Amino acid sequence: MSRRPSTSTQRGIGTGSLGGTFHPKSSSRRLLSKTLMFLGLILIIGYTFRDSGGAQVKESLARIEDDFTCTSEVQRAMPYLKMAYGDSVHKVLHVGPDTCSVVEKLLKEEETEAWGVEPYDTEDADRNCRSLVHKGIVRVSDIKFPLPYRAKSFSLVVISDAVDYLSPKYLNKTIPDLARVSSTGLVIFTGYPGHSRAEVPELSKFGRPAKMRSSSWWGKFFVQTGLVENEAAVKKFEQSATKSSYTSRCQIFHLKSYD
Repeated sequence: MSRRPSTSTQRGIGTGSLGGTFHPKSSSRRLLSKTLMFLGLILIIGYTFRDSGGAQVKESLARIEDDFTCTSEVQRAMPYLKMAYGDSVHKVLHVGPDTCSVVEKLLKEEETEAWGVEPYDTEDADRNCRSLVHKGIVRVSDIKFPLPYRAKSFSLVVISDAVDYLSPKYLNKTIPDLARVSSTGLVIFTGYPGHSRAEVPELSKFGRPAKMRSSSWWGKFFVQTGLVENEAAVKKFEQSATKSSYTSRCQIFHLKSYD
């Protein structure tokens, strides 16, 4: 896109009103000189933008993406989850949008089994994600209904950017079902209240805007569904996170599975 305006500008200098003002030879020399100066200026601006402004733009985009999704937070938190859960991270089910990115990363690690459940369509998925779906490693499944897995099929179940879009009616079914397929526990990543994610593009994908609930709301909900906080995992996770100065931008709940 950037090449076309540049070409038309150069043609204007050579054939437009400036072209007939000078003698042909002097005009060519001045045109070449101006062109070189113009290109040099563009290069200087480009390098300056890349070194300063470009980095700021990238950081701003990263902040927007991080505010938008907790799935990216799962990947940032994974080293600390390993510290907290040990061998349980070797057999993981991730549930949430863009689960392919989480599963791909986990599968690259030795002695790690990983599966994913994508609650929404994968029409825009890349080739690697479609391959994972084709192999059955990632399933496209509506989490408002029971998952097609037997009880305690996975050691650890990690959920992100999924429960925020469910009403209490479906949460009462979905969370217990996720606990059913886990043998060790659940790790739930949710947004903080006040951090709205009801962007226009989401409404067509998720069907309803996200609802960010407070930690006290979740605490009451977990009690009602018979889920207990995994205090040992919480302690290990916080200790390892503190040592690395890691701070989550999402709420993280560590829960024990049903006995």
